[in-house]
This record gives sequence, structure tokens and C-alpha cells, in this order.
Amino acid sequence: MDVTTRELGRHTFTVRTWGDPAHPMILMLHGFPEYGGAWDEIATRLSDRYYCVAPDQRGYGASYAPDDVGEYATSKLVGDMVHLIADRGPVIVMGHDWGASVAYGLAMFRPDLVSHLIIANGVHPVPFQREMAAGGAQSEASQYINFLRSEGSEDTLAADDFGKLLKLFSAKMDMSWLAGDRLNAYKAVWRQSGLRGMINWYRASPLIVADPGVPVEMPDLPLDRLKVHCPHLLVWADGDTALFPISTEGLEDFAPSLTRAHVSGADHWLLHQQPDSVADIVSNWLG
Repeated sequence: MDVTTRELGRHTFTVRTWGDPAHPMILMLHGFPEYGGAWDEIATRLSDRYYCVAPDQRGYGASYAPDDVGEYATSKLVGDMVHLIADRGPVIVMGHDWGASVAYGLAMFRPDLVSHLIIANGVHPVPFQREMAAGGAQSEASQYINFLRSEGSEDTLAADDFGKLLKLFSAKMDMSWLAGDRLNAYKAVWRQSGLRGMINWYRASPLIVADPGVPVEMPDLPLDRLKVHCPHLLVWADGDTALFPISTEGLEDFAPSLTRAHVSGADHWLLHQQPDSVADIVSNWLG
């Protein structure tokens, strides 16, 4: 793995790479509260055939991390990645958690830069918003978003050596993979950036979270613009307690070239819990 800094739209970002730049490129987009290094297990397994590129996205690590919430609008997050891949595109794009929102944004709004889209336990904005507005199980599971959006949540999460962040991170899921040197590396990244930037992703998002049992009207969305026309792979582990499978129902309406694959014995953190299975699925699907 190589770690470099790159100027993307006049801002500095940390970027990790694995493999030969002559190989087809996979852009790997992490979620909350991870960083580019979270892809190491998957990238190591794919780097014999692919050039894997994983940036610390805006707000993470030593990458550009403005305080203003408006600087974390999806258009700006997608724009950062356009700067990263514009001279390579079209490329394969893979996203997990919040990284999925940027990956979907690239595929929907810059289809010229995306040859294949891979999502691992992440959600398309329309089915996800539908379930968050419904007031059901996904709405209940997503109530933590309201806490994250509250002023000062970053200070609460950072207290006691990130104790509450780690508790939120686990959320009834298996966190045995986050220990020892890996845990120290994560804490080093959180100290480097602070938590405000990464939490601003939640504050900037237009997603509406209904109270449990109190459905709200589904917002009017530009459905025709929110479609993925390239081949799309969704890799899903059903043990996820943050994102439920119901939030992927109807995805075929927005991604007609969709393939679904399931990973056993894993939850939201499948990239760490079952890296062999995930890498095999990706490699076989890409052919």
C-alpha cells in the first residue's frame, strides 16, 4: 500500500493505493466513521488484478475538512471524486455505508466516469428515504441520525477517548475486528481530523428521518435522474442492524442491471468480517 497526498479541486486529500496503476481501477469509498485504510483487507485481495484507490474523503484524516456544514453537500462530495478519477474514467466504483451515497452520486450524475458500480451494505437514496419516512423498522434504527445532527454531538462522541463513538460504532454488531493496532490507527485518524467534518455529512444530508410509528410524507425526488445505467452489484450481509434489507427493496426500478449477492456470517462491517467472501464476489462478478 502506498499513501500519497493529492490536490483535488484546490484541496488536499490523503489517498491510499494498492496494485499496478496499469490495471483497471477500483475507486473505493469508505463510510462513517472509517477512512481509506478501511479498504486494506479488500484491496489487498484484489490488487493482483486491479488498481485499488481509496481516499480519505472530505472531513476524514488529513484530507480537506472545512467546518461549514454546507461544504458537505452530496454535490461537493461527488465533486471531490470527480477530480480524482476524471483522468482515468470510466472506472469501477465501490462504496460502503456513506461511501455508497457518493458512489451512487457518481454513477447517477457522472455516468461517463463509472463503468461498474459495487455497493456493500449501502443504500440508494430513494428506497432508503422511503423506509426512513415510513416510520417503521428503518426509521427506528436510524434515530441515531437525529443525535448526530445535534449541535455538539462530536464533542460527546470524542469524550473519554472516543468511548461513545465506539459504542455507536458497534450498535449491537460484532466489533471484534476493531482492536489492537487497528483500533489505534482509527483513533489516530479521528484525532487528526476531529469528528466535526465526518458528522457534517449527516447534517448536510436532506434525508428525512420519521419518528417511529409516525410516518411522514415521502419528499418529492427527481426519480428520473436517480437511475444507475451501468452494471450494478449489491453485496449485502443481513446481520446489519443499522441498514435493513427492506431499504433495498425496489432497487431494480433504479438499477435495471442489478445483481444481488449475500454474505453470511457478517453484519454492517462485512468488509472486515468476511473479506475473502466479499473479494471473491467482486472478482467473480467483474469477471
